[in-house]
Amino acid sequence: MVGRLSIESKKELKIIQKVKSYRFVSVLDQMIMKDLLKTVLAVLSVIVIIIVSRKFIKVLAKAIEGSISNETVLSILGLKTVVAIAAFLPAAVFMAILMVLGRMYRDQEMAAVASAGGGAGRIYKAVFLLVLPLSIVAAGLSLVATPWAEAKMRFLVHEDQKVADVRGIAAGRFSEYSHGELVFYTEDVDSNQRMTNVFVQNRAGGKLGVVNAKYGWLKHLPGGLYLVLQQGERVQGIPGEMGFVIERFSEYAVRLEKKTTVLEDHRDGATSRDLWESNKVLDIAEMQQRLSIPLAVIFLSFLAVPLAKLSPRGGVYGSLIIAFAIYFVYGNLKRVAHSWVVNGVIPVSVGYFGVYLLLLLLGVVLLIRLYGKEWIVLQIRQWGAA
Repeated sequence: MVGRLSIESKKELKIIQKVKSYRFVSVLDQMIMKDLLKTVLAVLSVIVIIIVSRKFIKVLAKAIEGSISNETVLSILGLKTVVAIAAFLPAAVFMAILMVLGRMYRDQEMAAVASAGGGAGRIYKAVFLLVLPLSIVAAGLSLVATPWAEAKMRFLVHEDQKVADVRGIAAGRFSEYSHGELVFYTEDVDSNQRMTNVFVQNRAGGKLGVVNAKYGWLKHLPGGLYLVLQQGERVQGIPGEMGFVIERFSEYAVRLEKKTTVLEDHRDGATSRDLWESNKVLDIAEMQQRLSIPLAVIFLSFLAVPLAKLSPRGGVYGSLIIAFAIYFVYGNLKRVAHSWVVNGVIPVSVGYFGVYLLLLLLGVVLLIRLYGKEWIVLQIRQWGAA
């Protein structure tokens, strides 16, 4: 009886071991994925903070000039953060893989993995268990979030420009607009934005005009933004000369904003669906540029795995110099490909995809250099058999 139980226990133990061996996500996979995710978030945060901070300085300068409001500044900051995350996610993933795998080579963790039978295929599996979801996130950011953010920023700036010349009007304070051509003052502004005891001084055609009115409010008319005044007096003339005109009025309007703003549709703010359905070369090039972000996450990750082993004794940052050079060349090739597509040098069907074919070939060359042609052929046969 005891012998029979021991035999059954051994069978159960073998079944449990088989189940564990067939577990899709192993402990090694979890460890690499966890380290990669932490490093991606850290690298991406640093890059986004640096890039957004530089752009935010320009936005802040416009706010100081009065071109945009303080509320719009904060909104633009958030929207630029979304755009920066989408643009630099491939670079963050690329650097994170190099840093994590480079550290594992330096600490001899890769030697322990290799001694246990884990090769490049195991490392690729662990890396792409995280990279594939990140590529989906990158696709969502590039195809949906970034166009929405670009369109929203232009809309906010457009709305601010409508009232750029009258922003900052407050009760009990003189405000100067249109480069000193107009000075505005009001004693009080009620909850309905109606002003009382309004003073306006403006210059037009060499003549100086002074207007005093009991009431006033802002109103958009076909000619622009006007200050409509009621129950007041207007004096106009040339200082130092006679012939001033003095008149009383029941209603009078002073144009405060001469410029007109038009909300233009830019290609980077167009929806991906509109670009996909368009046959214009510029629209196709913009769509390919958006698709290039998730593709970059995948192909740069494929290249980073063998690249991390090129300098195993160089420390965590041993391969980063080479990686920076490769990423710099990759970025320039993307810009060249975009220019060629727009100018008709290469067919739109080729577009950016030739750049990623080069990344794929470079990754294969590195794998052959590290493991040999026979290993590549064996891996292809195993994948084909599976």
